[in-house]
Amino acid sequence: MSDQDEALARVMDGRCWEDFCDALKEAGKQVVLAESVPDSPLVKGEGWRYLSRLTRAALRSYMEAADTQAPAFSRAVDETIKMGMDNPDNVYLAAPVNGNYCYRITGKRGSVHYLGFGTQAGGYGKTGSLDTTGYLEAADMEIAEDGSFEVIVSSEKQAGNWLAMKSETRMVQVRQTRLDHNNEVLADVSIERIDGPNQPHPFEPARIDKALQSAAFFVHGTSALFAQWAEDFRKHPNELPRFDPDVALRAGGDPNIAYYHSWFEFTDDEALVIELRPPCCNFWNFQLANYWLESLDYRYFPVHLNKLTAKYRDDGSVRIVVAKTDPGVENWMDTCGRNSGTMCVRWIRADEYPQPQCQLVKLAELTND
Repeated sequence: MSDQDEALARVMDGRCWEDFCDALKEAGKQVVLAESVPDSPLVKGEGWRYLSRLTRAALRSYMEAADTQAPAFSRAVDETIKMGMDNPDNVYLAAPVNGNYCYRITGKRGSVHYLGFGTQAGGYGKTGSLDTTGYLEAADMEIAEDGSFEVIVSSEKQAGNWLAMKSETRMVQVRQTRLDHNNEVLADVSIERIDGPNQPHPFEPARIDKALQSAAFFVHGTSALFAQWAEDFRKHPNELPRFDPDVALRAGGDPNIAYYHSWFEFTDDEALVIELRPPCCNFWNFQLANYWLESLDYRYFPVHLNKLTAKYRDDGSVRIVVAKTDPGVENWMDTCGRNSGTMCVRWIRADEYPQPQCQLVKLAELTND
């Protein structure tokens, strides 16, 4: 029996769906119920929600938006689909591509602070990585006076704005990073294939089997990868060492960003004080996330700050206070009812990489300095 015939047989008798459901159950057993995961109702509850969110993202990506012949940008991560220490200052867009095709991205620059385009290969469920195969930042692009631009995406070098791919490239990701969420205008971008048909393939029933398998692999692979990161961060609590740039790049990180990841942990009457002296850089921010590396709910709570929103001392340094309750000081970061979780500092295009300093203190000792 050919692979096509086998896939059709699995669609007809329902094995495709049964295996998909069984794979999700197995992800829960191996990831959320793993012995290493903190034995906490909050962490476990967020873990089940996390798997449901990843399932939603996976079905959209692999079932609804996987046709590389007719790609379109959609929100890869948003306010209720989070993964991999998603940046609250970012709007992430993604489109499926084939590294052997040629595409054109067109759009308007807008006024968003930072705009970057990356091509990526692999996948958290397929290879355990999301390798960057090409990168182009708006600051390095030719952009018309009215803000319009065009980028060619291909494996062969092109004149003008060119975003490189490799034959194994499977996705274009757009990062839009905001300093001022209320006033910056996001870029308007679209993508089309230009070396062949730019319309979707006819619906193929056999493809459902592969799409469901890929979605299940994504849920399991993504959750397992970032749970392992969290366990690694727990080895150096209340510190912020620089994260390995090569590991960040393999996970789809921006090559222009230096990341500092770690774990915070304290009692109800304590706070973590983080001292920063931001370098000369395009952008920096700090954020909190849960065990699963999902950003905390930045829509309603002060869980992140950036280069614009932070309150500075006269000498240019910044003191950030992470605490469960509001101590009445500047730059308080709300843990949203938790005593532990993950955290991150980012510098974009920094001219140096200063080490953030962390110290546990008693809440009662805190004052505005």
